[in-house]
Amino acid sequence: MDEWTQTLGAVPLLLIAAGAVALILFLIIKVRLHAFLVLVLVSLLTALATGIPVDSIGTVLIESFSSTVGTVALLVGFGAILGALVESSGGARVLAEKMVSVFGEKRAALALSVASLIMGFPMFFDAGLIVMLPIIFAVARRIGGKHMLLYGISAAAAFSVMHVFVPPHPGPITASETYGANLGLVLLIGLVVALPTWYVSGYLWAKFTDRRFPLAIPNLFGSEDVQPANPPKAGTVIGVIAIPLVLILLNTGTAALVSGGAVDGDAIWVQALRLIGTSQIALLISVLVAMLVLGTRRGVGGSAMEKIVESALGPICSVVLITGAGGMFGGVLRASGIGDALSDSLASLGVPVIFAAYLIALLLRVAQGSATVALVTAAGLIAPAVVSGGFSPLQIACIVLATAAGSVFAGHVNDSGFWLVGRLMGMDVKTTLRTWTVQQAIESVVGFAFVLVIFGAVSLV
Repeated sequence: MDEWTQTLGAVPLLLIAAGAVALILFLIIKVRLHAFLVLVLVSLLTALATGIPVDSIGTVLIESFSSTVGTVALLVGFGAILGALVESSGGARVLAEKMVSVFGEKRAALALSVASLIMGFPMFFDAGLIVMLPIIFAVARRIGGKHMLLYGISAAAAFSVMHVFVPPHPGPITASETYGANLGLVLLIGLVVALPTWYVSGYLWAKFTDRRFPLAIPNLFGSEDVQPANPPKAGTVIGVIAIPLVLILLNTGTAALVSGGAVDGDAIWVQALRLIGTSQIALLISVLVAMLVLGTRRGVGGSAMEKIVESALGPICSVVLITGAGGMFGGVLRASGIGDALSDSLASLGVPVIFAAYLIALLLRVAQGSATVALVTAAGLIAPAVVSGGFSPLQIACIVLATAAGSVFAGHVNDSGFWLVGRLMGMDVKTTLRTWTVQQAIESVVGFAFVLVIFGAVSLV
């Protein structure tokens, strides 16, 4: 595979990508084949159509699938167990009722989303959403049971804007390094951009879609029909859920101290903090604490605890497989050279640097699915122009965020996050396209608009 060179031009490659996406939508929506089978089949056909060597296709499919599942499976698995423990103990309902009593039913969704914004600072999109979903489901059930989009989309959008625009997430950090941007300025402007972008593309959009598509709450983490007689206190539940947040935040802070030279990265205590602050390990620790606090201390153990864990893992198997298959499709598109062809064809655009960065990242995102790949590739293409352009540190920070805004545009069937959000929230493909894909497009456009305003104001100073 390393010696293979793509001979097809940009036009046929992009036509193949468009045809593959259209085939996926047709087979899932019209023929009603299972999404997992469709994604694997179309990945294989796309690999053949783009000329990837036959003896390398199997490797490309398996590696792209396993790299996605390797990241997602542990997060989703531990998150599902944590959610089931919170749900079965009665903690989700207790916390939901507490939030409703404090903020009121009309502001409960806003409160959940603000909590998601805070949790989204140190936590990756997948991990944060998994931790919050049990609470989201419980509150939505508490208030009518048909407001999944109001609660789910607004909270998911909160995690998305933090993941896209705010360090220490990998996208803005990588782009900052590529452009030579000041990370502190990127963080500051990223927060200024992320908060109003979330309000418009997340909260307001969720309110709009909730009126159009009222959805019942899926039983991914079980049902609240039977409640235990001794539920935990709301503070206990908050403490358990906050464990991964605190551990990941410790990891982030330690990494910053190491990079700044304040502490020795080889010290045992530093390595220990970095280890337990890894998203997967942090969730594992929170699950073990939850089993003790929400289970054993309440008299639930042995076969009863095993049954709770087993019931949590079954429903999420489909989520993991479909998400991995979505990653497989995106991996084939990248390996085929579609992203490179698109980048080369756009590199000579005679437009301002900040617009070129946004547009290239946007098209790469739509073509191959991965926001990180779109951001990193676009940054690599635009970096020489940024270095030679004589931009101020504030302007370079804005270019970083413009690239980030482009990289989130309209996630669809070639994005593993599309399948994760849709399946966890009980949406079919058509509804996910109408809600989450559009939300991602709005988030991209609105975020870029705010960046442009800041860029223009800085340029006038």
